[in-house]
Amino acid sequence: MERGAMGRGEGSEEARGREREWEEAAEAVAYDSCTWPPPVVVVCGPGNSGKSAFSRLLLNTLLARYKRVVYLDTDVGQPEFTPPGFVSLHVLEEQAKDLTMLYLRAPKRCFFFGDVAAHKNPKLLLSYIFGLYDYFLKELYRFNEADNPHKSAIPIVINTSGWVKGIGLHVLSEILRYVSPTDVIRLNTTAEGKNLPGGAFWLDAHKGDSQVNLVEIRAAQNSPRHLLVKKEARMIRDLRLIAYFRQCLPRDFPIFSSDDLVQGIAAIDPFQLPISKIQVIDLHSQISGDSVYDFLAGTIVGIGSSSSVPLSTECSSPWCMGLGFVKAIDIPGDCIHLITPVPHQLLENVDIIFPSCIALPDGLFQAHFSLF
Repeated sequence: MERGAMGRGEGSEEARGREREWEEAAEAVAYDSCTWPPPVVVVCGPGNSGKSAFSRLLLNTLLARYKRVVYLDTDVGQPEFTPPGFVSLHVLEEQAKDLTMLYLRAPKRCFFFGDVAAHKNPKLLLSYIFGLYDYFLKELYRFNEADNPHKSAIPIVINTSGWVKGIGLHVLSEILRYVSPTDVIRLNTTAEGKNLPGGAFWLDAHKGDSQVNLVEIRAAQNSPRHLLVKKEARMIRDLRLIAYFRQCLPRDFPIFSSDDLVQGIAAIDPFQLPISKIQVIDLHSQISGDSVYDFLAGTIVGIGSSSSVPLSTECSSPWCMGLGFVKAIDIPGDCIHLITPVPHQLLENVDIIFPSCIALPDGLFQAHFSLF
């Protein structure tokens, strides 16, 4: 019994030490630097190492010093504030109260990648990330406007994928080279083979970068629950999708079981998009020949408008407005029946659909879907 108690005590002490290490790293980024220019921070490390949890801690710490903080989420498989498949940019003005909760936030800008991993089209993913970072520089960072009293400094935290080998390492290296961060936070696990290479691995061997502050911290294994909730990827993706489409129903809609949710969504009167107006942008070459409408029926899609093309040399794709579920397609009636929480006044401008590879949550859309 005494040995067990000692083991628990040692584990608790180790967890407290790791928690202090995280807090010190976040405070160093927030307070050991000048307010201008504000920090550009990249958080990286292998999967399930606690990148999202540390990013939340860092966001809250930065918000104690700055009025606003930007969060660029590049992890399409495990995003922090959106359903899966998005690369998104958020502007936060208040601290997150509970790091264990699932949050959905409307992004400032976002692109729809349509998959939960980068391997199918890393070039497209990078163009989205670069496009959002360009938007941040032009519209939010305001590096050259320090003397303007009406515009305050705003830092950015960039969360990255846990895929740190092969193509994943290439994508991360390209991100780091493009954004030239002031700070890089690297989380390390006890399994050395799963960690990122040492040092400023994204730079050429003969180059150095004295401007970057590279901080290494321990991963969140066995850390306190308020810092990290161990996530199973598919389950979390399903929960985010369910929470997203739950927004289609009134807030006071009574849901006491999964059947209540399924029946509620099945009863929604879908929005009708004219087929003749819609351009289908096949991001991952999934659709062959004339099977486009067969493919779309009963799937989750991204929706956008051709009038919302971002002003970036790196990306010409339209911004994404949100997700929709294609309940039915009526070809003779020139109509796509779409279930989505996107406001109807915005849907009037939709003329682009992005097919996706994202699996439906089990049972959520048991409502009949069809192709007429």
